[in-house]
Amino acid sequence: MSKPLVAVVGRPNVGKSTFFNKVVGRRVSIVEDTPGVTRDRIYAEAEWRGIHFALIDTGGIEPDSEDIILSQMRAQAEIAMDTSDVILFMVDGKDGLTAADREVGEMLYKTGKKIVLAVNKVDKPTLPDDFYDFYELGLGEPIPISSANMLNLGDLLDRIVESFPEGAGVEEEDVVKIAMIGKPNVGKSSLVNKLLGENRVIVSPIAGTTRDSIDTPFEKDGEKYLLIDTAGIRRKSKVNEDIEKFSVIRAVAAIERCDVCLLMIDAQEGVTDQDKRIAGIAHEAGKGLVIVVNKWDLVEKETNTMNDFRKEVASELTFMSYAPTVFISALTGQRVDKVIETARYVAANRAMRVPTGQLNNLIMDATMMKQPPSDKGKRLKIYYVTQVGVNPPLFSFKVNSRPLMHFSYARYLENKIRETFGFEGTSLKFVFREKGEKGDL
Repeated sequence: MSKPLVAVVGRPNVGKSTFFNKVVGRRVSIVEDTPGVTRDRIYAEAEWRGIHFALIDTGGIEPDSEDIILSQMRAQAEIAMDTSDVILFMVDGKDGLTAADREVGEMLYKTGKKIVLAVNKVDKPTLPDDFYDFYELGLGEPIPISSANMLNLGDLLDRIVESFPEGAGVEEEDVVKIAMIGKPNVGKSSLVNKLLGENRVIVSPIAGTTRDSIDTPFEKDGEKYLLIDTAGIRRKSKVNEDIEKFSVIRAVAAIERCDVCLLMIDAQEGVTDQDKRIAGIAHEAGKGLVIVVNKWDLVEKETNTMNDFRKEVASELTFMSYAPTVFISALTGQRVDKVIETARYVAANRAMRVPTGQLNNLIMDATMMKQPPSDKGKRLKIYYVTQVGVNPPLFSFKVNSRPLMHFSYARYLENKIRETFGFEGTSLKFVFREKGEKGDL
């Protein structure tokens, strides 16, 4: 199920990162911080009152401009307008209403999106005299908070989740949603155009429906698909060295909405750090993954060129060795037909269920072949295992001691499950519970 996205917007030093870190670090609502992007504190999965959502911190983006503050505010506002369901606009209660706040407030007002206005650094119960100036923004009732002191954060989170659009997070049945993710200029839009041009089955292009993407529904061989292209960055001249941060945020929005991600890699550049970061987000989100190596027509080839490149990809992306790799040229159309075919195959694997009896027989055989780990004379015992979820596949293990389940042994069991049942293209999630613990999740 896709989660609503909340973008935190505001000028420098109003407390965006403090708010983000309090929600994340103090576990007020956090589920998990996503590996691969923690260096920039951009993204985290969060939960409040049982409602799950994605929180995006736009505070680290600093476009090159003589007017640093206004440039940064415009860039952040643009990201929020493009990617989010709800915009959290944060202002500084000590500074009062500024010209920059007014400008961005006007931009946000014109979007028609749900906007929650938070006045930060209100550290006392009494409101400052100029607090009511913030009503001039026309963005609804301001909520006074103190991120540093955790004051009124619950009220703010209440307002945020109440602002989610009706039906947010509801999946459309029988449609495989495919997101093109990867660095800018790797060929995402070219692949979309080639797929649609060859199939001649466009229903209608829907531009900018909810986030920075072009959503195109189409059919192939009687199956329904939705292609999500995340290529566009509107103000490239203002992004410069921060273009990678923009692309990560845009990838987050697309990943949250899709079933299968096509991670596009430039064959001439190989796997870059940016590719790893974006892949890590998709992996942790439990989405289906297909590695699409584009511009393969431009690579000088020898006998083992493709196999060597495949090994390089596996070496660089060890955490997603389960993902199939397709070598294409979006320009010439070479092997492009394999892309949708592979995505459909991966989507089916992500929704596959394994019979409980077969699963337990496999785990029993696996433990006989390789003895479970032990510590201080106590050995791990696995009493029972069952699959409790799909999309992605989720397995619940009943064990005698959770600490004895070493990471390496869990990986061994995962490999055995994959050898027997496949699950190519999807991550597998494991949860370990001791006897007496309630619930499967």
